Amino acid sequence: MLKKTIFREYDIRGIADEDLTDENILLIGKAFGTFMKGFGAKNLVVGRDVRLSSKRIRDALVEGILSTGLNVIDVGLVPTPVQYFAIVHLDTDGGIMVTGSHNPIEYNGLKMSHKGVKPVYGEQIQEIYRIIEKNDFATGRGEVMEKDILEDYMNTIKSKLNFGKKLKIVIDSGNGTAGLVAPKLWQELGCEVICLYCEPDGRFPNHLPDPTVPRYVVDLQNKVKEVGADVGIGYDGDSDRVGAIDDRGR
Repeated sequence: MLKKTIFREYDIRGIADEDLTDENILLIGKAFGTFMKGFGAKNLVVGRDVRLSSKRIRDALVEGILSTGLNVIDVGLVPTPVQYFAIVHLDTDGGIMVTGSHNPIEYNGLKMSHKGVKPVYGEQIQEIYRIIEKNDFATGRGEVMEKDILEDYMNTIKSKLNFGKKLKIVIDSGNGTAGLVAPKLWQELGCEVICLYCEPDGRFPNHLPDPTVPRYVVDLQNKVKEVGADVGIGYDGDSDRVGAIDDRGR
């Protein structure tokens, strides 16, 4: 059963194995494709985070979108900012990111965007639910293309940043998507990088990836003081928020 309560103000979110079943996600994919087609969309970018349920959800979601006649550019396992970047960089009509963000391990969700990464939120998310209620889906047959966008993303960031000195940085990826990008990016920006929990692992074996919770940044604080780093950076699960620790571990 598809619960209306998972259609929230800024995203669709629920317990992966209960609320975001393959059947429900297929319906959401059809409804999102139908909704976006109403704005003239043709090509959408889909990405996913490291959670154990994200690949399954991605597969059902893409199947639903394709059935409405829209094309999907699949950027794979990426941080949410990279999926946003792809929407603009590839000049597409919007997209959807499969991510549970910083929430407990059993959760997952969907963040949706229009062209230019304008958020789908509020009443528009409720409209997607109403499309499902009415069983009023567009039809067609889209195509899916896989695209590796990480190198383009990192090159763009490097072209815009230049530090005046070599920094020593500790990063805590919390076993989330930041580990795919942050260590290499900071190193190529000329920094000395010390990594904590940079191996992507959807079980989050060390701590939940939420740097806004004090107990989840204790290891980062201690490592900053231990190695005499200039700064510590903790990332959440999909890398769209960070927590910063100064050189005194505060």
